[in-house]
This record gives sequence, C-alpha cells and structure tokens, in this order.
Amino acid sequence: MKLLPDRIYHVYNRGNQKQRIFFTRDNYLFFLGKVRKYWRPYCDILCYCLMPNHFHFMIKTNESTVRPFREKESRLINWTHFSWGTQQMLNQYTRAMQIQEDFSGSLFTQNTKSRQVSSEWSWEDYTLWCFRHILQNPVKAKLVKHYGQWEFSAYRDFAGIRSGTLCNIALAAKELAFDLNPFETLLDVDVPPDIVKKLF
Repeated sequence: MKLLPDRIYHVYNRGNQKQRIFFTRDNYLFFLGKVRKYWRPYCDILCYCLMPNHFHFMIKTNESTVRPFREKESRLINWTHFSWGTQQMLNQYTRAMQIQEDFSGSLFTQNTKSRQVSSEWSWEDYTLWCFRHILQNPVKAKLVKHYGQWEFSAYRDFAGIRSGTLCNIALAAKELAFDLNPFETLLDVDVPPDIVKKLF
C-alpha cells in the first residue's frame, strides 16, 4: 500500500475466495488485539467493522504511517511501518487460524487494499460516506437488525454503549464534523451504489 500522510483511507481485505476469516467471538477479539498492536501506533483508527469474511477500517495517516521500516536497524526494506504492521498482523492471525481450523494456505486475499476517501474538495470527499458504509455493513448483510447489536464494529463506541479505546473518537468527530452531522442521525442515510463504488 502506498499511503500519504494526513489523509483518510478506507483499508479493507476479505477471506481468500470469500471464505470466513472469523469463526468464533474470540477470533474477532484476537484480531482486534493485533490491530491495536500493529496498526494503532502508526495511524489513527477512525472507525471499523469486522464481518465474518472481511474487514473494513477507516484510518487517518500521519508521518509514522509512511515512515520507512528499518529491519534490525541495518538495512532499509521497501516497507513503511504501516505495511510492515499489516503483514505482521495478517500473518500472525492466519497462523493462529490455521492451527485452530486445521488448514493450510492463504486465509486472506493477497493484498490488503486502501482507497483514499478524503479530499480538499468537498465534491471529491467521501469520508462521511465511508463512515456510513462501514458501520452499516452488519445491517445491510442482515446479520443484525440494528447497528448496536453487532459487537465487532465501532458503532457501540460512538453511541456511548461501550468505552472502547481502539478508535480515536475525538478525531473522528472532528473529521466528520459531528457538530453539523450528528452521529445519532448519520446512519439514517443509505449509501447510494455509485458512491459505494468510490470507496473501493
């Protein structure tokens, strides 16, 4: 992934051949622990949703995100801290699932994707739409009837149901202008199909 600092990105991946990537509640929590360890030091997480066979994150980058990663402080490899963290996170999670589910081979599709959704121009900025799309996922997929019923997204943190610390709620509120776009009504608007295409 080639990311620029001070931008907002939609970062996502899915199971190889659309297979499940989360099998138990503990799997979701284990994965979020890896996100906290390998992503959170290098970016601000604005929101997320883990689905049975894919995941979505909306992140804001900074200089740490794009800083070249030095292996053993001796040689420079063609990775940033964020890309190195992504590789570590997915590899460690995959190894754990291979043991748990007794399989070999890939769990995720080959490359984690990113799409810049922020822009200096309002007509090209899809940050609000991306936020809606990510948190609406479980209801759209008919996994639950209400967003708050899905444990593995940032919805409960934004709604004040849970005191999660993975997302930078204050920064998300600033970037999404919650004073003008109250969170309570933000998800009442469906994301049009043509806008969804802009997020991937």
